This record gives sequence, C-alpha cells and structure tokens, in this order.
Amino acid sequence: MKNSYNLRSIAAKAISQVLDQGQSLSAILPDYQRDINPKDKALLQELCFGVMRVLPELEWYSQQLMAKPLTGKQRVLHYLILTGLYQLRYTRIPPHAALSETVNGAVVLKKPQLKGLINGVLRQFQRQEPQLAERFANSESRWLHPKWLLSRIQAAYPDKWESVITANNEKPPMWLRINRNHHSAPAYQALLAEAGIDAFYNPAFPDALRLAMPCPVTDLPGFAEGWATVQDSSAQGCALLLAPQDDETVLDLCAAPGGKTTHILEIAPRAHVMAVDVDKQRLTRVNENLQRLKQHAIIKTGDGRYPEQWAESQMFDRILLDAPCSATGVIRRHPDIKWLRRDSDIDELAALQREILEAIWPYLKPGGTMVYATCSVLPEENIHQVNHFLSVHSDAILTDTPVSGYQMLPDAQSGDGFFYAKLTKRS
Repeated sequence: MKNSYNLRSIAAKAISQVLDQGQSLSAILPDYQRDINPKDKALLQELCFGVMRVLPELEWYSQQLMAKPLTGKQRVLHYLILTGLYQLRYTRIPPHAALSETVNGAVVLKKPQLKGLINGVLRQFQRQEPQLAERFANSESRWLHPKWLLSRIQAAYPDKWESVITANNEKPPMWLRINRNHHSAPAYQALLAEAGIDAFYNPAFPDALRLAMPCPVTDLPGFAEGWATVQDSSAQGCALLLAPQDDETVLDLCAAPGGKTTHILEIAPRAHVMAVDVDKQRLTRVNENLQRLKQHAIIKTGDGRYPEQWAESQMFDRILLDAPCSATGVIRRHPDIKWLRRDSDIDELAALQREILEAIWPYLKPGGTMVYATCSVLPEENIHQVNHFLSVHSDAILTDTPVSGYQMLPDAQSGDGFFYAKLTKRS
C-alpha cells in the first residue's frame, strides 16, 4: 500500500470501524499506519481523531447539505464526506487538495458513481461555511458530547461542567515524566531549552514537564536512554501518592501499558514490583517500557477479580489499583470514547471496580497502603466507590487525601481527569 493509497479513504474505513463496529482508534490505527508512508502517519491520526472530536458538528453539517444520509454499503462514503468536511473546517490543507483527495477516495472505495455527490456537498459547504458555523454554534449539538454523558457531567459538576466539556473538546497537552535517577525536572527543562523545546514546570508534580507544543519523542534529549517518558501529569500522581519504598513488595494491578509500573521503579528502584493486567497483548507494552528504562518487574497476565489465580498467596506492602473505568477523564486524548461508551456501561464498570477492590484488599499487608485510581470524572466510579468501600471495611482508613479522595478535572494547562484515594489497612 505504501506506493499508492488514498489517505482519506483509509480514514473513512477507520472511522467506520469505530462508529459501526465499536472498535477503538488506538487499537486499529497502528495497523493502518504500518502500511502507509511514515510522513502520512500524523495526518491520518489527525483526520481520525479530529472527526471523533467534532463528530456532532460534522454530522449536523452533512444533514443540512444532503437530502438523505448514505446508509448500508454506502455508509463508509458518509464517513468520507465527514473527513472532507473536517479538512475544510479544521485543517490548513489547501481546499483544492482536500476536495480532490476526498473525491478520489470514492474511487478507491469502489463507489465512483458517488464522486459527484461528494464534490457537490463539499463545495456547497465551502460556499455556506460562515452561515452554517454560526447556526451550529446555537444548536443543541454544540457541546460535541452525547446527551447522556453531558447530563452526567452537568449533574456531577453543576458549577464546572462547561470547563470540563471545553477541556474534553481540546487537543491534549503533551506531558513528560522525567526520570529522577537521571535528571531533576528543572535540569531536564534546561536540556529541552537547549534543544529549542519550550516546557513548563509545576512543582505539584515534581517529575512532570508540560511541553508548549507536542513533538516527536525522537526530538527529546536522551529518550532512548530512558531520561524521559510520555505520561500525563495526573497519571503521575498515582505513584507519587503510593510513595513506594525500596525493598517493599508492590503490586501494580491493571498495569498496562506500564507508565505507572516504571514510575514506581523510578521512585523506588529496589522495590519488588509485580505488574498484572488481564490483557496479554497490552502487557508487551509494559515489557517494552521496562526494557527502555532498564528496569525489572515480574509481569503476569491475570484478572483482578481472581488474585488467587496469579498472586500465589503473596501479600503486598503497597498496591496500586488503576481500575478499569469509563475513561471519561481522558476524552481529549481518546475522543472516540464519547461514541464507544454507553450510559449503561457506568453501572457495569462500577460493579466491576467494586468486585476488584473486594478481591484484592485481603492481599494488602496490615499497615499497608493501597491507592485506588481511575481516569474517570464520574462520581459513581470514584467518590461513591470509595465511600461504599469504607462503609463495609472497618480496617480501611482514608489517608493523605481529602474526604473521599482527590478528583482532578481536565484542564488546558494541567493534567487529565483523574481520581485517586489512598487507603491504609489498620495494623
């Protein structure tokens, strides 16, 4: 495919896999990117992620411009039109190039008879864009979220919901975690400045730097040598709160892709860490991250609900449970979450989290520490979960955290939406 392919048709197929088959972009994009010219990888990602980010807007435009939507076997052409609209509205691609490449996508998708329709819709949009954009700004769809999720966020944060939604709709900042065994964050900030890369330091997260502009990891000083890792600042808070010590036994449960495992080992290089995840494929990423940072951990495939199958009666000084969740705090990084999640998922996920918490608590030593974390902003998965756990476990104490835990909300200048609670087991 590397020599001759149409990037817009590839984007349309990927979008179809997400919206019609329920697959995640992060799972399917690498396969598509493997078969294209390396210089096109970023553009393919921009088109797919961009369409997901503003999907209700693009759908609204297509409804205004078309008598009826394309359905059935022609559905992928509908996504091709959305890809065209996204380019005209949100990218610097010259309009003539966006038009011709998108129209040619119909030929590649074996629907050449629809070239005229696609061309007509996109040209009409060019002519009417200012008026259409103004009307959309006053429409019900302007928040770019499904109604059920918008309602939940409004109910949880009556005073802050607009800022949460706005942050969700923005492109995410790029955060680095600086390996404290090589450099302090301020020292690495100086190295970045020498390389012409601007970064900001926030002492609340001592290992973290936020880049002014995202850049390829190959541009980062010493990346291959393990000097820095790409990890959001809120995610870094988990290992900081866990505060692992050398020579302790530490469990990182639901560990893939390994960002928190490696952070634990940067804080406590001589800790005995076991990293467990139910997804065997994603554990290969844990291995890769450990190798790059020249660290060692025991890696096991296992379900958090059934620790008896993999823990072998071992007890742990500290447990980090980054529980499976709705991921509603990282929508700006994974905008397809808005269209993959369903309202009914929240109660199911809360039940799963409760099951894992109950199953793993007996494996924490008396006097030991457990950090419960999610990348969710929904109380059902966070504050409510911890309050229920405390109500049924008299041996659990909430420590080093405010009442029921910390809830971080996504923000342009700071980290993603994250929740953490630190629980200590009475001796």
